[in-house]
Amino acid sequence: MLTTFLIIFLIGYLAIALEHPIKIDKTASALILGMVLWICYAFLGDSIVPIVNGEHFNEYLNSHPELQGESLAHQTLSYILNVDIVEHLGDITQTLLFLIGAMTIVELVDVHGGFRVITDRIVTRNKRKLLWIICVTTFFMSAILDNLTTTIVMLMLLRKLIDDQKTRWLYAGAIVIAANSGGAWSPIGDVTTIMLWVKGNVTAQALISYVLIPSIVSMVIPLLLMGPALKGELPPISTTKVSDSHITPGERKCFFTLGVGGLIFVPIFKTITHLPPFVGMLLVLGLLWIVTEIFYNRKKVDKSEEYRIPKVISRIDMPSILFFLGILMAVAVLQSTGVLSWLANELDTSIHDVYVINTVLGVLSSIVDNVPLVAGVMGMYPISPVGAEGYAANFVVDGTFWELLSYCAGVGGSILIIGSAAGVIAMGLEKINFGWYLKRFSWLALIGYLSGIGVYLLEHILF
Repeated sequence: MLTTFLIIFLIGYLAIALEHPIKIDKTASALILGMVLWICYAFLGDSIVPIVNGEHFNEYLNSHPELQGESLAHQTLSYILNVDIVEHLGDITQTLLFLIGAMTIVELVDVHGGFRVITDRIVTRNKRKLLWIICVTTFFMSAILDNLTTTIVMLMLLRKLIDDQKTRWLYAGAIVIAANSGGAWSPIGDVTTIMLWVKGNVTAQALISYVLIPSIVSMVIPLLLMGPALKGELPPISTTKVSDSHITPGERKCFFTLGVGGLIFVPIFKTITHLPPFVGMLLVLGLLWIVTEIFYNRKKVDKSEEYRIPKVISRIDMPSILFFLGILMAVAVLQSTGVLSWLANELDTSIHDVYVINTVLGVLSSIVDNVPLVAGVMGMYPISPVGAEGYAANFVVDGTFWELLSYCAGVGGSILIIGSAAGVIAMGLEKINFGWYLKRFSWLALIGYLSGIGVYLLEHILF
């Protein structure tokens, strides 16, 4: 029975991975996968729920005496509808609301030219200096925003700085590595770290303390190896600064400061209030909404030039939100049916080493999407209680497994250009060939990835 669910998931996963060859958007495949698995679970629940969730199922029946005379199929369906779906959808909704809020704030800053506060200041023509400036900027922007948005901003900057496409590809490949490394150590830098942070597997303080240095190493090593190939100066390029008819430089700075400051405030808000992160994110969005309304109420501009929040929300990437919904709902079925627990037991039996397991998972994240990969792993391994000893101690909040998973899932995606959102967007915008990246950057990313794991191991040995 469990094999059936696993086969369906793998077929759906394959459809997601092959979205370009089969010409079907991965969001459609993810939604179908998630819903088909829940349909199968609902129809086969009477042979699964009593075995996998026997104790909770009996508690549910005892608290609902009206179900005592019903058939087992009806009882299990009631349990699935009122317990499994409700609990999983509650967790998933927290992540989706957080993403919607964050994407809206980032888009608000972008449409008001806020990111030009950074990009307009990069003027050097020295190849190596430009590489370091762009990658360090990407690294920290990715930690505050997200690797996808940061990659888009930096690729747009490259087009203003470099005319030659092949030269631009070298910088674009480095941006992919820097964006993924930058997102791995921040609780709001990557979808996978958001998932781990929102669910409570890691805290912001521990993530930054133990994953920051390995993430820096994973970027610095590839850049040092790239350095000798970049010599001399880039040719002059005629750049025309974009003029905005109604947004002044001071207003751009204001939107940048408010937007980025709001995003930085969210982890602080969670630490102070202990409320879920999406509450802080939506609070910031609401405040920025008011600021935007006041801004346009006072500023006399044509309606077509206004970017109030309702218009900004219409610009965010809703297919990505629906993709996360579909894939997280699919993973939820694997968790409820016991498939993930079975896989976890198999990994523990055959490997039983969190460093090896995470290293393998990181390499896998370069082949398959790291969002369902991390979601699946989170379902496979429950959080151990405080004070757990032995192997279970790796799975407590801020345990070794969760911190290293954040690093490996994020940084490992750089090994192949299709392994991360940053890589896919670079491939699309700059038309980078899969084979070219494999030849020029995969080995650099792999060396950086393994070096970071070594640094993380050293941290735990020393501290």
